[in-house]
Amino acid sequence: MHQYLSVAPVASLIFVITVITTLLTFSNESWYGKLMLHPYSVYRGRNVYTLLTSGLIHKDWMHMFFNMFSYFFFAFQLELTIGHWQFGVLYILSMILSDLPSVIKHKDDFWYNSLGASGAISAVIFSSILYHPLDKMMILPIPFAIPAIIFGVLYLVYCNYASKYSRDNINHDAHLFGALSGIGITVLLNVHVISTFIEQIRMAI
Repeated sequence: MHQYLSVAPVASLIFVITVITTLLTFSNESWYGKLMLHPYSVYRGRNVYTLLTSGLIHKDWMHMFFNMFSYFFFAFQLELTIGHWQFGVLYILSMILSDLPSVIKHKDDFWYNSLGASGAISAVIFSSILYHPLDKMMILPIPFAIPAIIFGVLYLVYCNYASKYSRDNINHDAHLFGALSGIGITVLLNVHVISTFIEQIRMAI
């Protein structure tokens, strides 16, 4: 862990805070009501802080593992690539931007709540893919390494399926808007990443 702290301090801090906050919420369920995103309230200017705090908690162990597993594979390398403050801006801003469509969509639904770091992590994944689309990674149960760009596509397919058929408080809609936020913010930080991405894909074809 010391190695990660020295080379990617922002990603490390976010990882630790998210895991600790989630575990604390597991042991005290009353925190869910305080930290979850409640679009009805946020749209009316109340509990706006939940745009951030909802990204620090998860519904259960599987939800946390899936998100933190994805974060682990992409976040630390991305911070090394784009810089410390740039990574912090990308993560925090995309966490907010990915939730705003849900606030608008559910502004009149008093009973709707959502939680999870999925939007920000989608941003991290797709920002990383812009820089390293052909990096290989092993994903169980697939018995061979796949390019990062393929993982990104599979990630969105899963999120789209979950958004349509799941009945939980996980904000699956945030995945798509998180991915778009990640791409947009990355391009704003470094417009040349587009030409680099295209060139890597072109050479692989």
